Amino acid sequence: MGFLSAFEVQRLLELVNVVLASGIVIFSSALLLYLVIYNPRNNVARTFAGLLACVLITYLVDLALFGIQDLDATTFWLRIQWLGIGFVPAAYLGFSNALLATTSARSRVRDVAVRVSYLLSGLLLLGVAFGDLVVRGSALAARAPHLLPGPLFPLFVVYFFTAVIWGAYNVVWARRRCLTSTSRRRMAYLMATFAAPAAGVFPYLLLTGWSDSTPGTGLWILLVLGNVAVGLMLVLLAYSVAFFGALTPDRVVKHRLMRFLLRGPLVATLVAIVVIAASQVEGWLGLPGRRLMLFGAVVVILLMQLGIELAKPLIDRALYRQDQPEIEWIQELGNRLLTTTDLHQFLENVLTALCDLLRVKTAFIAVVDGGVPHLEVVCGTLEPDTADQLPPAAWQVTAGAEPSQSRRIERHGDVFVWNGYWLVPLLGNGQDRAIGVVGVAARAPAPDLSAEERAGVETLLAQASAALEDRQLQQGIFSALERIIPEIEDIQRRRGVVHYVGERALSGFSAVEADDFRKWVRDALGHYWGGPKLTTSPLLSLRVVERATQEHDGNALQGLRTVLKQAIERLRPEGQRRMTTPDWLLYNILELKFVEGRTVREIARRLAMSESDLYRKQRVAIEAVAQTLIEMEREALGN
Repeated sequence: MGFLSAFEVQRLLELVNVVLASGIVIFSSALLLYLVIYNPRNNVARTFAGLLACVLITYLVDLALFGIQDLDATTFWLRIQWLGIGFVPAAYLGFSNALLATTSARSRVRDVAVRVSYLLSGLLLLGVAFGDLVVRGSALAARAPHLLPGPLFPLFVVYFFTAVIWGAYNVVWARRRCLTSTSRRRMAYLMATFAAPAAGVFPYLLLTGWSDSTPGTGLWILLVLGNVAVGLMLVLLAYSVAFFGALTPDRVVKHRLMRFLLRGPLVATLVAIVVIAASQVEGWLGLPGRRLMLFGAVVVILLMQLGIELAKPLIDRALYRQDQPEIEWIQELGNRLLTTTDLHQFLENVLTALCDLLRVKTAFIAVVDGGVPHLEVVCGTLEPDTADQLPPAAWQVTAGAEPSQSRRIERHGDVFVWNGYWLVPLLGNGQDRAIGVVGVAARAPAPDLSAEERAGVETLLAQASAALEDRQLQQGIFSALERIIPEIEDIQRRRGVVHYVGERALSGFSAVEADDFRKWVRDALGHYWGGPKLTTSPLLSLRVVERATQEHDGNALQGLRTVLKQAIERLRPEGQRRMTTPDWLLYNILELKFVEGRTVREIARRLAMSESDLYRKQRVAIEAVAQTLIEMEREALGN
């Protein structure tokens, strides 16, 4: 091998293998967290997360035992490793069965097989933990510790490969059932990478062994090549799974996953490489290894964050090739929108500049909403009810018209003098009526602005008018978004189903079929009289709610509130209402808690029950409302 001896080559391969195993552990744990956070309720993502957990446990033990030659110390951890190895067959069957379910191919036989496989894996784990029937003893192969096969190990091999082959068949079948090119492409990715977890965790040395006469370099070359393939396939496999159950556009999923992988596991893997390399170059440049680790880790983290930020335009261009102009516009819109805090800070700056320019201590801006002024921003000290006392002439002025005069207000050109303040109406662009009023403490009985001051005041007032007008336009945008967000979410749900079940999703999909339906009902009840969980509730897409909305002149929130009330009323028993009888319990809880908005303590007192018991009964009551809504929706779809 040129300048390196066989032993040095083996040591180098061992280090490369440690780096790769570290990367697999880091990426597996990161992808597991990603799926748990962003796809917690999707069955495909959940089952794949279980498969990832098996890979993570297996590689984590391999990484922990690197370089340890004491067989007594490694035996315990090698048996712990079977917690990951033993459950891989069951996880494979569960994952493939979930994939088939997305194409509406459900089977009680497969469901039972998945449960039986988990039971077998549990029994297998007990056999590994408390006996030597499956595995026994331990040995070293080219400095790699491993267990020895027991009498029942061949049965495990049969079980392992039977489950993996059956799972692969299920994936092939699922791809054949896909009806769109997008779903077939993603299933093709899954087919190509489906074997990665099995290839990474199967205990080959227990099956084949490794002769002492065979060079150890060969074993480590195989491990390095295998880990490279497993790592790449795992990432591609997780990429395909990330789209299942996502209620956001594909571009959002791609961008979120890419950003997560670059800023999280990729940076962590490079730091691990620095740590491993620094541990092998003790004394380089006269510095101890720990200090090299510290310096190297800091440099990698800083440079990677800078590099990712600089590469962001290239990444966006690669991810959004077809919609680049629209994406840039959306991103720019997010950067330009003014929040309430942004608006107040901007207007405070305008008032501060105005006070400095006119050499006064107090100024304010009042916004006119529905013909009624309310105080928006104040600079200095001001009486709280000043805005309420403002004379209507100060904002009811129209362009080119004289306001009605009163004893308390005088007009001097564009400026009104009132109660010790100079008032100037703020007119929107192209509008005749004022959208607000600026008031400053009067430094003289009549405005005495110099030419320079007048120019500065006009500039500042134009900025304030533009900010208030932009806020009004934004409020219109937000109002429109509140109305269409439920429809967008419904489109995304239908779109996610269309990929795998085709036309049925367009014609028959309903929110009541979603896994989160009961959570949506609970959230909507919690915000019964108003709130974001009511205004953006996916329940707004129900057919029964759409009909109620039409009956209330297009008011979607009132329509949803009416439907919820009807569902509650359907749970009302016949006869006179009573507070403490069991028949009336669920109805009373719903009526008192959500419709009347009473506190938990008050409800518990009126119903003569403990608060903990009330919480339990409340869950049952919400479940009853959800079931009633399902029945109401089916009735609406049937008519």
